[in-house]
Amino acid sequence: MPELPEVEVTMRGVRPALLKHQVRRVYVGEKRLRLPLSPELKNLEGATVTALQRRAKYILATTTQGSLVVHLGMTGHLRVLPEETAPVLHDHFALVMDDGREILYNDPRRFGLVVYVKEGEDPLTTLPFLKDLGPEPFSEGFNGAYLFEKFQKRRLPVKQVLMDNKVVVGVGNIYACEVLFRTAIDPRREARSLSPEECAQIVQEVRVLLEESIARGGTTIRDFSGADGKPGYFVQNLNVYGHKGEPCPRCGTPIEYIEQGQRHTYFCPHCQR
Repeated sequence: MPELPEVEVTMRGVRPALLKHQVRRVYVGEKRLRLPLSPELKNLEGATVTALQRRAKYILATTTQGSLVVHLGMTGHLRVLPEETAPVLHDHFALVMDDGREILYNDPRRFGLVVYVKEGEDPLTTLPFLKDLGPEPFSEGFNGAYLFEKFQKRRLPVKQVLMDNKVVVGVGNIYACEVLFRTAIDPRREARSLSPEECAQIVQEVRVLLEESIARGGTTIRDFSGADGKPGYFVQNLNVYGHKGEPCPRCGTPIEYIEQGQRHTYFCPHCQR
């Protein structure tokens, strides 16, 4: 599933084709995504895109005639394509802009989301899946003191709490494994056992790791590619994720693999304590 860096890369990739451009035509497919595609998406025809942002793993486009919210799900892609590009299998939604370019949403497994929010309503406060999210990892609200306070209330393993979108958004499975490796923290430790210093280290490494991944175009494990169709290259920088049995890059101990909360966890049993 695309995580925060991949969504950020996608958002930046479509921005030049969307921002300050007018929507000439909207294509709405017939197949259901996570939610049915609403005919109200057609209300965007004639609208000008005034703002574009990412919130957690959602891309939000504000227009003069309402808002568009997109989630890539597990296999969704947004592409910027030339005018009158022939449709292909699994194309579900498209915006044709005033310069002829198309912003196309393709999703083979259809776990993604494309939602219209009418003018005058704020998606961040009206949509249930956006209302209760934690702070962004690059925001001032996400700091060592905040994380320590959140961790003190939780008996769950630190990795599972770090992945909780109500604690902080955008730290998905791959990046949680890598952050805990960089901070030498065992993912099985109870969150409440961490010190203020360890929490501050986690905050710092979350920011550094996500910035590095964004700069490398995100991480392509299986399906992800950016708005230009290119894969992300940060996969080459992963130290533990997907490296079960291989030597730890710090100490040479074989990387171990366990399941936590039905998610794959990779770590070094010697370095991470």
